Amino acid sequence: MTILGKSFFNRDACLVAQQLLGKIIRRKYQGYWLSARIIETEAYYAEEKGSHASLGFTEKRGALFMPSGTIYMYYARGKDSLNISCKGKGNAVLIKSAFPYADTDDARTLSTITSIMQQLNPTVSGGTRQVENLCCGQTLLCQSLNIKVVEWDKKQFDEKSFYLDDAGISPDKIIETTRMGIPAGRDEHLMYRYIDYDYAGFCTSNPLTKRNWSEDINYKILDK
Repeated sequence: MTILGKSFFNRDACLVAQQLLGKIIRRKYQGYWLSARIIETEAYYAEEKGSHASLGFTEKRGALFMPSGTIYMYYARGKDSLNISCKGKGNAVLIKSAFPYADTDDARTLSTITSIMQQLNPTVSGGTRQVENLCCGQTLLCQSLNIKVVEWDKKQFDEKSFYLDDAGISPDKIIETTRMGIPAGRDEHLMYRYIDYDYAGFCTSNPLTKRNWSEDINYKILDK
């Protein structure tokens, strides 16, 4: 296990976004370590219109202008969203989706982890959310891992309670495509979203199955 430090994030945002795929989010909750493998990310730069930083510095967006590796959290549709600052003031990566993860093949370990995550993140009707949907989206991810704006915005990762690490996993193929939710006229064409090819079916929107989308026009596949 190698905990990701400031030097990892003190690089170009698109590079960080790609290399975060396969890394593990670790969050301690009531004595248990909840874990999820990152499968989807988005990069943002201060100079492009799709980023929060393009609107300028405010106290609310302050973490984007702090040193690389600073946690930037905000509310997306009223729910928590996790980002990390990268090299260059205003540049950052959004953790878009992940997948529940256990370090061992012990089914009981994974079952315990996912059961806690399901309790933290029930469906709208109060039912049990499917395992593959627990971290499918930036706000579901935060809810399943109990990562809160009020607790972590402008903070540094803490190896005792919340951090990202390298467990030696990296995707063989990466999908590069456009980001989601960028309004028209705000650089929505930029292909700054990255998806672990093998987990494309569990990300927020799978480019491989999207109607009328085709390779080399709407997305690219990057080999390792």
